Amino acid sequence: MEVDDDGIMMPLPRARHEYLLREVELRGSVRSAEVAAHLGVSEVTVRRDIIELERAGRLGRVHGGAIALGGARGPQAANALVGLVVPSTATHFPQVVRGMEALAPSLRVRLVLGVSHYRPDVEVAQVDRLVALGVQGLVVAPTMRDRTPAELSDWLRSIPVPVVLVERRMDATSRLHELDVARTDHAHGAVLAVEHLYGLGHRRIALAVYDRTPTARHVREGFATAVGRLGLDPGPDVSLSKGEDDPDRLAAELGELLDRCLATGTRAVLAHTDDHAARLVEAALDHGLSVPDDLAVVAYDDENADLAVVPLTSVTPPRRELGREALRMLVDRVADGVDGNDRSRPPRHVDLLPRLTVRASCGASG
Repeated sequence: MEVDDDGIMMPLPRARHEYLLREVELRGSVRSAEVAAHLGVSEVTVRRDIIELERAGRLGRVHGGAIALGGARGPQAANALVGLVVPSTATHFPQVVRGMEALAPSLRVRLVLGVSHYRPDVEVAQVDRLVALGVQGLVVAPTMRDRTPAELSDWLRSIPVPVVLVERRMDATSRLHELDVARTDHAHGAVLAVEHLYGLGHRRIALAVYDRTPTARHVREGFATAVGRLGLDPGPDVSLSKGEDDPDRLAAELGELLDRCLATGTRAVLAHTDDHAARLVEAALDHGLSVPDDLAVVAYDDENADLAVVPLTSVTPPRRELGREALRMLVDRVADGVDGNDRSRPPRHVDLLPRLTVRASCGASG
């Protein structure tokens, strides 16, 4: 033990350093106030310890505490702790996370991930946990189901740190519109697909959409815009089920779509998602059709489109770029040094445009 300036006994520096490093290793971060209370020392003492350990390259100093450096080298690896809450790590969002991870070291940011599994209650708990951990900002892809826009707005605006929404398009009349957002222009992606098929000579195009996603309505909007602009004849329009829980139901829906295409002379389909498009191609082959000679298929989304039995031409969202842009926006907000409810700076809505990746399923050369 050593004696501080007030004559109070306190743990030796080595013991304090060992405690700090152990807590950072276990929890990923520590807060100076909590360490000071646990060890019975002043926050000034803890801050001095953190500065010393940062100079030694053992941890990263952030506002109010310290964070682990992870696999990065050197004491300059991190100076901010940022939370990320996404609904799933199975589809779409893994690449968004990878984009943020790739940029984080250059911004001296450490990321902490939470997954909501499309459950609002879990989402709220994840955000509360990250705020308690000491994150200085949050990137959130909020769950839109089972809550009204007003409820979602009230909750997001109550979060005491800056928030950037990712891959969500909010109603312009809603208070949600006042939050920073980075998103893909999915309507533009659907326009790209229709224009591409039109350029290949198709004048009637079917639409098949898995509607239980936030992306679906924007795909429909873009499709309708392109069809109207180009003066195309109406093609079959079907809503698809997920398929994982009831594959027979999805098979029946795809069979009905193919029958309607044959009956109307429709020889092109835009299918959302790429998993549904891949199953559509398999169903077409089972019906004795050739893809793309009898039926051209363009997928919306590009998770595994190149692995389909006929590699799928796909609308490719800029997921990694989206993650990087969302993190840049949040770091700018954090750098402002204001709390999450500050509205003094105008909100920023950034739309990134998807591209069309041409493969074999549409009959055009890449």
